[in-house]
Order: sequence, then C-alpha cells, then structure tokens
Amino acid sequence: MSIGILGKKVGMTRIYDQSGASVPVTVIEAGNNVVTQVRTAEKDGYTAVQLAYGETTEKRVTKPLVGHFKKAGTTPKKFVREFTTPGEAEQKPGDVMGVTRFQPGQLIDVIGVSKGKGFQGVVKRYRFGGQPETHGSMMHRRTGSIGCRSTPGRVFKNKKMPGHMGDKKVTIQNLVVVGVREADQVLLVRGNVPGANGSYVIIRDAIKGQKKTNGKS
Repeated sequence: MSIGILGKKVGMTRIYDQSGASVPVTVIEAGNNVVTQVRTAEKDGYTAVQLAYGETTEKRVTKPLVGHFKKAGTTPKKFVREFTTPGEAEQKPGDVMGVTRFQPGQLIDVIGVSKGKGFQGVVKRYRFGGQPETHGSMMHRRTGSIGCRSTPGRVFKNKKMPGHMGDKKVTIQNLVVVGVREADQVLLVRGNVPGANGSYVIIRDAIKGQKKTNGKS
C-alpha cells in the first residue's frame, strides 16, 4: 500500500467543469501531514510510515505521545495513523506531506467514521417496508417474525433488528479528485465522503479501478 494522507472534512460545495456542468464536490483539508515515525523491516519486522495531522495542545494528549511527538520534532497532533509500505520508505521523521500527494483525475479511497444516528428501528436502519397500516394492525413499523418454531429454535446471528445505527468505519472507493488547491491545502473530491463536517478522514490511492500498465494494475 502506498502512503496516503490524513485530512478533515470541511463540507460540500459545487464547482463547474470545462463544459459548464455543475459538479458536487467535498472539500477536504489535508495539508501539513507530519511523518512521526518510520517502521523498518530490520527493527519492527515490517515497513510503514506513521503520519500525524491536526494541531492540539500537550494537555490533550498522553505523556507517552508528547514524548513521541517531541522525538519526531513536531507539535502534538490529534489524528495519528500508519500506512504500510511495500519497501523501505523514503520519508524520515519530521518530513511534511500535503495535498500535492494527489493529482486531478486520480482515483482515491476515503475512509472515515459515518454519522451516528443513535438507536433506530428496522424501517430506518434497514429500510424495511413495514407492516399493514389499517384493519386493526398494531405492527406498523415492527420487525415481524425473527425465527421459526422449534427448528431451529433460536434466532440466527446477524438478524436485521433494531439497534445502534451509524458511527462505523466506512470506506468509499474510487472517488475522483476534481481539484488540488495547494495554496489552500485542500482537495476537491467528487461526491460525498463519510462523516460529519469537521471529522477526520484517511485518503489513499484507490485499491480498485486503477488503470492497468503492462497487464498489471
């Protein structure tokens, strides 16, 4: 896996392409990613690069992380993630990565935490059609039967039932980078990405859908 970057979802807007068509885009602030650690096969048993993003204060991070950031020569950060690499990384602690890591037209995957919607029933959570609305029915938005007699005599796992909705890790694949604004340190990505405005996201090269070269993707 190649090194991605970390960012924060700012919101959605729209821009106009060369043909004058309106394109809905999500604005992702993704500048000043600091390399805080480089994993090597000799020392750690695998190769990876750790990135940190988002300014914070020492009071809001643990003491081990304060020392970790000082060792890397950077200020405390809110969001820290690690990217595995196929070989020894070229980066070193203290290096800074930004939005120029990507180019317009490139396919990317965006990983984030979806909006939490609390405890919800099956109609909202799974789009069940519901039960009859008339003739004395009292099961309008109820689940209905969840099992069958003494065989199997239990409720199967993963049965769709009421419960907590949202607030899960979600990956949206093959989004298109519409624009890279280095001066503002933002990416313009076609369509929506997971999470609420202000939530942190991970942006990486798309695993699927890349153009093939010499028979290999």
